[in-house]
Amino acid sequence: MGRPLDLLLRGGTLVDGTGAPAREADIAVVDGRIAVLPVGAPASAVETLDVTGRVVAPGFIDVHTHSDALATPHGAGATEPIDDLRLAPLLQGVTTEICGNCGTSLFPSLPQRLPELAEHLRVTFGLGPVRPAVDFDAFAAGQDPALRHTHIASLVGHGTLRAGVMGFEARPPRPDELDTMCALLDRALAQGAAGLSTGLIYPPGTYADTEEIVALAGVAARHGKPYVTHLRDEMSQVESALEEALEIAVRSGAPLQISHHKTAGRHAWGATLRTLPRLERARAEGVDVLCDVYPYTAGSTVLHAMLPPWASEGGVGALLERLRRPETRDRIRTDIARGVEGWENTVGNGGWDLISVAAAQTHPEAEGRSIADLAAERGVDPVDQACDLLLAEQGEVTIISHSMREDDVRRVIASPLSMIGSDGVPKPGRPHPRWAGSFARVLGRYSRDEQLLPLESAVHKMTGLPAGRFGLTGRGVVLDGALADLVVLDPASVRDTADFDRPLLAPEGIDTVVVSGRIAARDGRPTSARAGEVVRIR
Repeated sequence: MGRPLDLLLRGGTLVDGTGAPAREADIAVVDGRIAVLPVGAPASAVETLDVTGRVVAPGFIDVHTHSDALATPHGAGATEPIDDLRLAPLLQGVTTEICGNCGTSLFPSLPQRLPELAEHLRVTFGLGPVRPAVDFDAFAAGQDPALRHTHIASLVGHGTLRAGVMGFEARPPRPDELDTMCALLDRALAQGAAGLSTGLIYPPGTYADTEEIVALAGVAARHGKPYVTHLRDEMSQVESALEEALEIAVRSGAPLQISHHKTAGRHAWGATLRTLPRLERARAEGVDVLCDVYPYTAGSTVLHAMLPPWASEGGVGALLERLRRPETRDRIRTDIARGVEGWENTVGNGGWDLISVAAAQTHPEAEGRSIADLAAERGVDPVDQACDLLLAEQGEVTIISHSMREDDVRRVIASPLSMIGSDGVPKPGRPHPRWAGSFARVLGRYSRDEQLLPLESAVHKMTGLPAGRFGLTGRGVVLDGALADLVVLDPASVRDTADFDRPLLAPEGIDTVVVSGRIAARDGRPTSARAGEVVRIR
């Protein structure tokens, strides 16, 4: 008789991640791999779980996170709120996170640029000092296995790459600088990075023109890896920004992933009626384009992204110095009121009353309140309130922007071109609830309750589709020989519970999560297992 199985899940309904109809099956795990067994097949296991009435699915893949720094050495001995941030994805069934999105990753950089880059990353990630890395190998070495509940893969962030070569200057790169950027990108992709990302509303990425991005995306194309983009504008100019992304894909040959596709701000509401058909036409014409989406009408980012791009030229120190000057604030007010060519202008498309503080470490009383309310309480202009808060926090302020409409969100979720990503910004304070609720919210609210899409399709958007897009071989599907990342859920009760007041509440109905063949969450609670690894994509 052979050795017993490590784990046997008996009596469940298998939703295998391919989009195929659900079926009854028993799932075995041995040596970190899966075997699919007929129901009731004779087998013995070290541990057997009766999952009758439950769905067994591949572990979810969160294609869009900003969790790069959660398990780096600065977090060793972290406080309980940081532990809660690390656990939030696991408890909603996520077993693999893809970070390095929106143009910001922890690597790569020329060695001499690391100190300046560290200050930029401190503000971006909001977790205190962050140590940037020269390449993907150094990034991987910096991930502490003792802190990893889930697997992590990383894109190469263009903003980090640009800053790591030429700093925070608002100009095109010199030919030698572009060559260096391409070489650093090529090395990181060869080492196993997942692709190239841009955040074209964020300095220094916003200073890049289309030609620069085409050159870099061409490097990604040579590796067969995607170009992943936070568009230059997701508001009034979203359609022209989408055309730029499609041009980059066509000219470079890289697969195109539109990050957190949305049409935000009152001037873009309803534009998904045009953007989604445009993506479908492009795909029919041979462009390998897909997108991701989070199931909320509010976004989240850094407060200084609400300011015109010129304000951040030169980096964090230069930004803070400018914000002390009355003439800078007057210019910001004027630019928000009138707009600036090529700038998204979130506040101008909505208003300071729709911008609330999510994280301000030394001013927790501001968290959960809008910039407009805080300004009114002090009797100051909202621009002055925003600038004063940035100065008080040394630039490290995160906000939530209520800017979208529900019908647009629903259209993107339902699109056959979309997959699910949280766009989680895991910082202490009152982070967006999407970090703890996105996947359960799609399964419960949009699939079961509103019947926007079948369960099999919802799971496919969380598993097989992203695994195929990002080259996550052996993940995202339940089949013989696949890696044993699994989630067991109750389809009748799964739902998100996190909200803007209590953003890290764990969902209901996620029973068991298996990471690399080990039970990492049981009965909705974490175990002591730390089986997460850095994933290298070759």
